Amino acid sequence: MKRTAVLCFILILFAAACAINPVTGKRELALISEQGEIEMGKETDAQIAQEYGYYVDPELTKYVVSIGMTLAPHTHRPNLVYHFAVLDTPVVNAFAAPGGYIYVTRGILALMNSESELAVVLGHELGHVAARHSVRQLSKQILVAVGLAVGSIVSEKFAQIAGIAGLGAQLLFLKYSRDDEREADALGVQYARAGQFNSGEMVAFFSALQRYGDMSGGNSLPGFLSTHPLTSERIQNVKAMIGENDVAFPAKRDEYLGRINDIIYGDDPRQGFVENGVFYHPELGFMFGLPQQWQVQNTPVQVTLADADGNAAILLRAEKSGDDLSAYVRKQAAAIEGGQFVTEQADVVNGLAAHHGVYNIPRQDQDTLRARLTCIRKNGYIYTFSQLSKAIDFNRFDPTFRRVIASFGELRDPSYLNRQPQHLRIERADGQRPLKEYLNSASVKKEAWTYMAIMNELKDAEAVPRRNQLIKVIR
Repeated sequence: MKRTAVLCFILILFAAACAINPVTGKRELALISEQGEIEMGKETDAQIAQEYGYYVDPELTKYVVSIGMTLAPHTHRPNLVYHFAVLDTPVVNAFAAPGGYIYVTRGILALMNSESELAVVLGHELGHVAARHSVRQLSKQILVAVGLAVGSIVSEKFAQIAGIAGLGAQLLFLKYSRDDEREADALGVQYARAGQFNSGEMVAFFSALQRYGDMSGGNSLPGFLSTHPLTSERIQNVKAMIGENDVAFPAKRDEYLGRINDIIYGDDPRQGFVENGVFYHPELGFMFGLPQQWQVQNTPVQVTLADADGNAAILLRAEKSGDDLSAYVRKQAAAIEGGQFVTEQADVVNGLAAHHGVYNIPRQDQDTLRARLTCIRKNGYIYTFSQLSKAIDFNRFDPTFRRVIASFGELRDPSYLNRQPQHLRIERADGQRPLKEYLNSASVKKEAWTYMAIMNELKDAEAVPRRNQLIKVIR
């Protein structure tokens, strides 16, 4: 009798948790309502804006929004309020957050070569939203209590302290299934077709991505390929979807390239860069040394260093504050759930006032973590270095932690302070010279020539662009 009651309860739960999929019209598992999905999207958007920052180019942003809003009425959820944004990162990526939030990076815009390419990529992401793929994935994980994949170089055990444990941000790193990808591809073609874009450009985009992935060995590539696995089968499926009428629409190559002319290319050194084992930040005027063979991840709000095995990490954040350093350390420590005070100490780092606080962080059925928070005052800002490892390993990593802290100081060298970003420049080919001559005259490093050929839809740097073809170079 009891088993029957439990079974009935489970069936009722599943019935209540089922919803009609807007694309297929079929009932499916959905533990999150549409309003909950929208709220989740708002949370995600706030985290993304803080963590990565929007690319500051009002005209380019307006252009991307206009393409997205042309597609939105043709989706299966036309009544959603859609949001489109360009993120200030060189990573080649596009993704959708729940509830209608669509993002492209300046890195992916630099790779694209036509307005229709942009349209099919936005259409693909709109397809994920329309079919509620992230909601479906999350619902499955809620049922089986599987932790969400966190997109960071920091080991999962440090995720909460690293500031990346928010549900919204984690949703961005859910990998879609092959079926989800195929469905989003089909919807991207459908929406682009309805918006009178050349949906055949999805093939050109996927081909460029495939070549880009091959350059990295097909693995460990951040961005679009890590969350949208690309296969030759997908490309063939898309080719089969494209009809003669689809390719009759103009791709609008020249118009698109004119729009991305002068976009920042690669890392923006004004936001910090690594050179010869040192991290420099011209905008804030500081520098510090990096441990050998540690990974570095730099975003507008945090610099993250992690050892190769993920057993130790150093996180750096800066905040404008006039607080007493000792009080500031305690305030930061209060945000660490379960943190237990060990010791604190005043200090001076290269003439700058500093304060250290050490805390243990017990974890159920796992090793206790230890965190040292070092707060340094400089020019109205307080810089907080969070040094993390298991408590039993802390003494092993402590010399490395201390070397990094001791190297923090004022950046005075004009050659670093005045470092400017590179920009993508659009030039017109004469039909006689190979791409490599244009790249050479623009002082593009030879190791980047293969990628530049991909960006220009050419076989290699030896290829000769046709007369009057617009090509990309870096200056």
